[in-house]
Amino acid sequence: MTDQPKQIGGGRRTLGDFAPKLAALTDDVLFDDVWNRPELSARDRSLITVAVLTAGGHTDQLEFHLGRAVENGVNREELIETITHVTFYAGWPKGMGAMGVAQKLFAE
Repeated sequence: MTDQPKQIGGGRRTLGDFAPKLAALTDDVLFDDVWNRPELSARDRSLITVAVLTAGGHTDQLEFHLGRAVENGVNREELIETITHVTFYAGWPKGMGAMGVAQKLFAE
């Protein structure tokens, strides 16, 4: 799975001046290390991340990661199906919130 594009975080770009350590950990550990491990493709990691963020009700982070999932080759129908599936395990309000974020993303 080494033929995938390198995953790059935006921590320094978004938080670098305000929270430099968190920004560095986001970019250097989460993205540069964890997201680029060869055991899972970036596409698989995106699906897992969307599922976990949906289950946790973390819609602020979900907005970014839905876009990242599309960049990593996950299509609209797969994302809608992922959120629908997670809704039954994580709870209706969390699923509806996540689907609202997806709807907004795909309307743009």
